[in-house]
Amino acid sequence: MLKINYFISIFTGVLLSIMLYLNGSVGEVAGNYASSVIIHIIGLIGIILVLLIKKSKLENIKGIPLYMFSGGLIGVLTVVFSNISFSNLGVSLTVSVCLLGQLITSIIIDHFGFFNLPISKFNKKKILGISAIIIGICVMTIK
Repeated sequence: MLKINYFISIFTGVLLSIMLYLNGSVGEVAGNYASSVIIHIIGLIGIILVLLIKKSKLENIKGIPLYMFSGGLIGVLTVVFSNISFSNLGVSLTVSVCLLGQLITSIIIDHFGFFNLPISKFNKKKILGISAIIIGICVMTIK
């Protein structure tokens, strides 16, 4: 089961890179804010179709604290900011810098156990991963 999770995570990374290019391209034509509306409407239509095909209901949302829905706003901001970055940095550099931000944030969340997650203390081995990404970003910015 663990191996399938690695595959799914890699596939998600592939999809995110393709999505960043497609969303950024729409952003260059329609503008960053209008493209975000377009992209999210298409996403809404897509997930409604999935819900209809799978005959799923939305009754499981009862009892979820309101603040947890702020992930939707974070998703919108992610699309807008990625579109802005894409037009200036391209796909690979945008993904790399975003990955650095994700890695640092996830290390902090794990170290302190934010969001009631199990604590996974920072260790020096993680510096190697962070350093590799920073070096990669530096190499990609050399002209």
